[in-house]
Amino acid sequence: MRETFLSWPVVRQFTGKDPLARGHAARSQGTESMKARTETADRVVDSICPYCAVGCAQKVFVKDEKVIQIEGSPDSPVNRGRLCPKGAASMDLVTSPLRQTKMRYRRAYGTEWEELDLDVAMEMIADRVVAARESAWEEIDPDGRQVNRTLSMASLGGATLDNEENYLLKKLFTAVGAIQIENQARI
Repeated sequence: MRETFLSWPVVRQFTGKDPLARGHAARSQGTESMKARTETADRVVDSICPYCAVGCAQKVFVKDEKVIQIEGSPDSPVNRGRLCPKGAASMDLVTSPLRQTKMRYRRAYGTEWEELDLDVAMEMIADRVVAARESAWEEIDPDGRQVNRTLSMASLGGATLDNEENYLLKKLFTAVGAIQIENQARI
């Protein structure tokens, strides 16, 4: 019983050489037996945080083909191993049980959601983009200038998309003739 009492961290703190409990006094058998999740990883993948345009480097720790931890990369001159709160929580993008993994669609005037195959959903989106473009295509403006544009659609990108996604959105909407293209990060 006395040995158990003497092994308590608070007793070691007040009776030993570590009164501030920054070293040995703060450690317990439980602490000693713990291992970081990163030690059990099968591999580490270098990545970039998907949120803002800063481009913080991340280390993604993978075990059994599942993400077990995401940390800032100390090798990066951008973030030097640190992540903001959004970047530190980016593991939830992959592992959250609330993450939507199927296409869901509610028909016009419908009250229920239905699951769609990805190919069907993509075809529906493509058909609607083409129809919107064709319905309002403008080759020449009222002043007789050639414009080749449509005002029937617009794009508003956001800071939750990374640089590459925003770049591709800009290119896509420019290619279909939209001119109302903006990003929430600039507003």
